[in-house]
Amino acid sequence: MAAHHHHEHAGDDLTSAAKSTLEQAGEQWTDMRSTIFDALAEVKKPASAYDIAERVSELRGKRVAPNSVYRILDLFVKTNLARRVESANAYIANSHPGCLHDCIFLLCDECGSATHLDDDALSGSVRNAAQKAGFGDVRPVIEVRGKCGECD
Repeated sequence: MAAHHHHEHAGDDLTSAAKSTLEQAGEQWTDMRSTIFDALAEVKKPASAYDIAERVSELRGKRVAPNSVYRILDLFVKTNLARRVESANAYIANSHPGCLHDCIFLLCDECGSATHLDDDALSGSVRNAAQKAGFGDVRPVIEVRGKCGECD
């Protein structure tokens, strides 16, 4: 199976899709989770929990601890609202939270941008190879580094 297309959510539509996905997973959409998601969704490059905590602190007018943000970001990754760029320990909002795929990132070494791709054939091959090697609960994360088209 090759890559397929999704409805890419943005703005209030993305927040609504994220809220719905989280609630369908049996979790509550709290004010703090909403604020953290909105802060994550507004950044164009992968952001660390510290970056998000700083932005949320600005929005709320009081300091928010990065540890609290980490816990919520981990929940967002678990429920497919966000993706984690492993090599950078950073996060980006998933623009189609209702659709679960393995992560394939194209990461620009110049500007820091991250492009997420869905290619079930590629990630499926990695998943199958790992399972044949005896790995269980496989979650492929593929990161390709280079220069994006704008920086090249």
